[in-house]
Amino acid sequence: MLLILPKCFGTAMAFLPRIGSFAGLCLVLLLAAAPDRAPAAEDLRLLAFGDSLVHGYGLDAGDTFPDQLEAKLRELGLPVTVINSGSSGDTTAAAKARLDWALSDKPDAVIVVFGGNDGLRGLDPGATYDNLNDVLTRLGAKDLPVLLAGMAAPRNLGQEYATAFDAVFPRLAEEHGVALYPFFLDGVVLDPALNQADGIHPNAKGVAVIVERILPYVRRILPSSGAAQSSGQG
Repeated sequence: MLLILPKCFGTAMAFLPRIGSFAGLCLVLLLAAAPDRAPAAEDLRLLAFGDSLVHGYGLDAGDTFPDQLEAKLRELGLPVTVINSGSSGDTTAAAKARLDWALSDKPDAVIVVFGGNDGLRGLDPGATYDNLNDVLTRLGAKDLPVLLAGMAAPRNLGQEYATAFDAVFPRLAEEHGVALYPFFLDGVVLDPALNQADGIHPNAKGVAVIVERILPYVRRILPSSGAAQSSGQG
């Protein structure tokens, strides 16, 4: 049988006179039999860029949207690290201001979750559009896959405001050619069992519902050369 020895064979042989022929031979055979180990593939880095809904207001570690999303992706065998870049109270203007800082984490893809605070404060939908347009333009310049999460305005602000505000997100998704998850709080909003006492922020169960519903959209933006491909699904 032909034995293919590794490059370290010569080094090991040099030690034979010092450690004894039998021990030296065992060392050489062990080295020869040990397979070369390829370096582990680096995790994909998915940036969850948003407000308190991302940051995890009122939630324990492990229960936040980034934590639960990462856990679910890893259950599926997808090596993805979800970076929590959420900041409670942030408006879309704040998103625009801190985007460069968030991108210092060098993500491979980005989920954008802003607009809730704009709506709660009754801010001009035109300003919301302008701010997110700037964010998406800058992400596009970096060729980053993006999933934009839509928001809905509080209905107590009137139908005219709600119509203008709600239209911002599909319009931006179409103009920038990015994926759209129509409403981040879909299946959770107004359900007391899935929200904290304030009626605004999801509890851990509510976050789990969000993760289940948004997961197919998230998987579509994962770079095909990485986690999405490793599962055999796009």
